[in-house]
Amino acid sequence: MSITIQNLTVIIVTFKSENVIHNCIKSIDSEIKILVVDNSNNIKFKENLEKEYKNVKCLLSSENLGMGAGNNLGLKHVKTEFAFILNPDVILEDDTIKELIEKSKDLQSFGIIAPIEINQNFPNYKRDKTSNNNFELLTPFTVKSVDGYAMVLNLKKLNQIDKFYYFDENFFMYLENDDLCKRLKDNNEKIYIIPSSRIKHLGGKAVDETYKNEIELSRNWHWIWSKFYFNKKHHSYFFALINGLPTFISSVLKFLFNLMINNNQKKKIYLHRVLGFVNALAGRKSYLRPKINDQ
Repeated sequence: MSITIQNLTVIIVTFKSENVIHNCIKSIDSEIKILVVDNSNNIKFKENLEKEYKNVKCLLSSENLGMGAGNNLGLKHVKTEFAFILNPDVILEDDTIKELIEKSKDLQSFGIIAPIEINQNFPNYKRDKTSNNNFELLTPFTVKSVDGYAMVLNLKKLNQIDKFYYFDENFFMYLENDDLCKRLKDNNEKIYIIPSSRIKHLGGKAVDETYKNEIELSRNWHWIWSKFYFNKKHHSYFFALINGLPTFISSVLKFLFNLMINNNQKKKIYLHRVLGFVNALAGRKSYLRPKINDQ
């Protein structure tokens, strides 16, 4: 079965995203079902969304689950054969979904398809090193992975893979999409970019700017942790250690420098990078959560 408006559900995981999600929802066809999973457990946010948009249902998580687990929670409630994973700071063009639907009809089989980021300086995909990069952005092309802020999952296809699971919930943020894509590729499933389907990703705007500093600390901790965990999972502990050591050493030196010059915010950033690496090295879970008073 091909994608249609009727058998597609959009999943948007939010956390303090009140300022950006409305532009995202308004860019989506009002006939398409949207499931918002709110990680900040904001009852008022849920009530306002469901009152304003007839096609939106909002689930409140009891804790801040992160991106992977938040999407998994949403996927448990999806009854359609396709799920469009979106970040709240993504805006679709008028024909974004139409193009996804039309071009998907020309594909014999796929596990994931994704629109393309408008800004070509920040592509939302990675290609294999052996791929021919001299191509025109006209027809769908296969990729190694796509960024998790905009991807359509072929749920029927994925559910046919033996012992396959969606997002690895050990990742709180970062690389959960790369992990999903790698596992799909290992099962010989294809991942496509549809270049005629375009989106605009605002980048780092999913959470209200009020919490910018705290979110930045969390991002630095989790990026280092996730990178180590990904490399350990798909390569080896030794590979993850060697790959992460340069960043760890650099972060230690930068922490000490900013400690001496009393640059408090940068000192915290590099300390969080150090701690992210140390905790991953020790095999601890990705436990860190943003410290937000009204959470």
